[in-house]
Amino acid sequence: MKKTLALTTALGLIACPALADVNLLSWGGAYGNSHLEAYAKPFEAETGIKVNIADADNPATPIKAMVEAGNVTTDVASVEYADAVRLCDEGLLEEIDPAILVAAEDGTPAAEDFIEGAITECFVATDVYSMVLAFDDSKFPDAKPATPADFFDLEKFPGKRTMRKGAKFNLELALMADGVPAAEVYEVLGTPEGVDRAFAKLDTIKNDVIWWEAGAQPPQLLADGEVVMAYAFNGRIFSAAQEEGKPFEIIWDGQIYEMEGWVIPKGAENLEEAKQFVAWTTSPAPQARAAEFISYGPPRRSAAAMVGNIEGTDQPMGPNLPTTEANMTNALASNLEFWVDRDAELNERFNSWLAS
Repeated sequence: MKKTLALTTALGLIACPALADVNLLSWGGAYGNSHLEAYAKPFEAETGIKVNIADADNPATPIKAMVEAGNVTTDVASVEYADAVRLCDEGLLEEIDPAILVAAEDGTPAAEDFIEGAITECFVATDVYSMVLAFDDSKFPDAKPATPADFFDLEKFPGKRTMRKGAKFNLELALMADGVPAAEVYEVLGTPEGVDRAFAKLDTIKNDVIWWEAGAQPPQLLADGEVVMAYAFNGRIFSAAQEEGKPFEIIWDGQIYEMEGWVIPKGAENLEEAKQFVAWTTSPAPQARAAEFISYGPPRRSAAAMVGNIEGTDQPMGPNLPTTEANMTNALASNLEFWVDRDAELNERFNSWLAS
C-alpha cells in the first residue's frame, strides 16, 4: 500500500524545530518494528517531531511505576486494553479527547469509524491482536495439532510447550481445552468451580511448560527446538514464519483476540506532542500500513480495506489477520471487564499455583 499520509491540515500540525520529542514505550520485536516503520518514521517526516522508542516486556508495568514515583519519562505507551482501563481507573493516565482523532476519508467521525470499545476515556486502539496456538510443523510429520485440546494432549503430541506467565489467556484456553464452548468460557470462569477447573486442566501439562514473559521468546523457543508448541501473540509467530522462513503453523481455532493501543501517562512532559502523535498514528492510513508489517488487524473499519500486501512481498496480508472471517471460527473475544475486575486476584492465585 502506498498512500500519502497527508494529515497535517486535519491535525493542525506544523513542522517546527522548537517542537519537543515524543518518547514512545513499545514492546520491541516485530511489533515494535511496525511502530517504527508505520508510525514513528512517517510521523517524524510529516511533522518534524522526533520519536524516540524504548521497549518493555509489558509497558503498563513501568508506566505505573514512573507515574507513582513522579518521574515520568514516557509520553506515549502501547498497552493492552485491560491494563489501560485499570491504569485509567487508578488516575495514572491522561484523558484523550476523541475530538482530536482524525475522521475517515469519507468524513465519518473517528468515534464511529473505530470498532466498538476501541476508544475509552484514556485509550485509543491501534490494533486487534490475538493469542494463538502454534507449532513447529517439522516436529509433527503425521497428525497435526488443530485444537486447544490437542495442545494439552501430551500423549498424542509429545514435547514441551511454552505459555505466557500469567493467568490471563491461559485460564480461558484451559477451559476450552476441557470442552467448554468459547461462548460460555467467561460464564464458567466467573465461578469458583470454573477457576478450579481451569487450574486443574493446567495441572495436566504444568511440568511440560516453559513460561515466557517477553513476546519474542515463544518463536525463539520454537526455533531453538526447546518447545514443539507455543501459545503466543499471532504477530510474533507470523513474523518468524514469514521473515525467517520458520516452519511454524498457526492454529486459529480457539484464538483469543483483544485490542492494544496508545495511552498517555499522567504528567507526560510533552503532552501536546503526545496527543498529536496519538491522533496522527490512529488515522486510517497509518493503521492500515502497520498491519502490513505485522499481522494484527486495524480497529478502524475504513482502515481494513486499505491493508495491502505483506511488506516486501506480493502476498496479501488479509488472510493472516485475526479479524479475517475465516480465522474467527470458534474465536473468543477477551472479556476486558472480567480482567479489569479479576486480574490481580487470579494472577495472585496463578503465581501461588506456579510456585507449588
